[in-house]
Amino acid sequence: MQLRVVGAGVGRTGTHSLKIALEQLLGAPCHHMLEIIGDPAQIPAWMAAIDGRPDWPVMFERYGSTVDWPSASFWPELHAQYPDALVLLSVRDPEAWYRSASNTIFLSFEHMPPEVAPWMESVRKLLRERFSDDFDDPTAMIEAFERHNAAVKSTVPADRLLVWEPGDGWEPICERLGVPVPEEPFPVTNTTDEFRAMLGMTPLS
Repeated sequence: MQLRVVGAGVGRTGTHSLKIALEQLLGAPCHHMLEIIGDPAQIPAWMAAIDGRPDWPVMFERYGSTVDWPSASFWPELHAQYPDALVLLSVRDPEAWYRSASNTIFLSFEHMPPEVAPWMESVRKLLRERFSDDFDDPTAMIEAFERHNAAVKSTVPADRLLVWEPGDGWEPICERLGVPVPEEPFPVTNTTDEFRAMLGMTPLS
């Protein structure tokens, strides 16, 4: 199976909602960090990729699309590997993104079971090298977020790029993929409180 969508947007930009939506539109699984958490057998291949030894065809052999970290940090390689795929850059207001990520993803490094510590260290290495891991520094993280998005926009040809915000819903994605727009509302999932509950943390609201 060839990837039809390469998600370049980082975590907390509606990526879990996109996962559900793309699976419905393409009729094939969409890779997301939760796929790795649910199937730890994937971890060695991703750790190898982070160390510079990826095997993309094998890693994505059963997927029709990918979103979220860690794959979002590999968008240049995946765009080169799958040049016909649509690069979907999910974005949101930078300050709102940092607020959401700091209440969820960034805290997850302290709330994972010990057996996945090597994987979390590998993810942190990926962020340090390709994004930023100064989680407590809003300026550094927002600059990394804006730098990441700007790099995608300036590199991917317009005919292969879709910049999408969660409020945009189905229509832009369906238009670019050439598929009908579903009748039901676009999925809205993995809110901050839902993410925190998954980590066993108290809700914020």
